[in-house]
Amino acid sequence: MKWLGGRRGLILPILALCAHAAASAAETRQERGKRVVDEALRALGGDAYLHMQDRVETGRAYSFYRQQITGLSVARIYTRYLPPVPGKIALRERESFGRNRARAGYEEDNALLFTEEGAWEISFRGARPLEDERVARYQDSTLRNVLYILRQRLGEPEMTLYAQDADFWEHRPVEVVDITDSENQTVTVYFDQLTKLPVRQLFRRRNPVYHDFDTEETVFANYRVVGGVNWPTSLVRKRNGDKIFEMYSDEVEMNKDLKDSLFTLPPSLKLLPKAK
Repeated sequence: MKWLGGRRGLILPILALCAHAAASAAETRQERGKRVVDEALRALGGDAYLHMQDRVETGRAYSFYRQQITGLSVARIYTRYLPPVPGKIALRERESFGRNRARAGYEEDNALLFTEEGAWEISFRGARPLEDERVARYQDSTLRNVLYILRQRLGEPEMTLYAQDADFWEHRPVEVVDITDSENQTVTVYFDQLTKLPVRQLFRRRNPVYHDFDTEETVFANYRVVGGVNWPTSLVRKRNGDKIFEMYSDEVEMNKDLKDSLFTLPPSLKLLPKAK
C-alpha cells in the first residue's frame, strides 16, 4: 500500500482516463464534443454564466517580448456583454492600466477601449484610434476565446464541436475539443476531466508580415466562484511558445451594472490621429 500511495498522483489520473475512455467509447466524436462542452458550461456556473451581464477584473498585468518583461501595471478590465450577433463581437471592453491602486479608488494612467463602433488608446493626451491590424487581432482573439464562445456563440449556425482523443496535459487527464465556426475558424480547447473546466486553448493565426502561421495559446487557471460564476483568475498567453501576456486577478466582480460612461469617449476628450 505504501508503494501505491507514493504514486497516487500518477495512478489515479491514469485510472480516470481509462474509465472515461471506456464510458465514452459508444459516443460519436460530435456527441462527445457536445457533452464535454455542456459539462463545461455547468462547471462554469450554468445559467449564472449564460446570464452574466458584466464583469470587473482587477490585478497585475505583465507584457513580454522575447520572454523578457517589458511592462508591468495594475490592470482593471471592465467587460459588458451585448446581445449576441453571429460572427461579430458582442461586448464592450475597457482595459484600464495604472501604476498603483489608491485607497479611495483606482487610478487610471491610460486605457484601451473596444466597442462595436471602434477601438482607441486613451491617455492624458486624448483618444487615438488603434491601427487596423491591432483591432483585427483583438477581434479574432475575442471571437476564438473559449470563454466568449461558451457565453455568446454556441447558438450560431454551423458551429461544430468535434472531440479528439482524450489526452494528458500538465499531468492531468483532459478532453480535447475542436470548436469550428461557419468561417472555418477553429480553436482547440483542453477541458480538465475532473473539474470539467477549460484549462487551455490553441488556434493558428496568419502572420501579416511573413504570411505563415502563428500558434496562439492561452492557459486558464485558479478558478474562483463569484456570483455563481466560476471564473479563472490567472491567464497566460503565448505566441509560438513565447510568453506575451500574463494577468493575475486579485479581485473579480460580477454584474456591477457598469455605466455607459465607461465605454464612451467623453465629448471633451481630444481626438488624435489614427496610429500607424
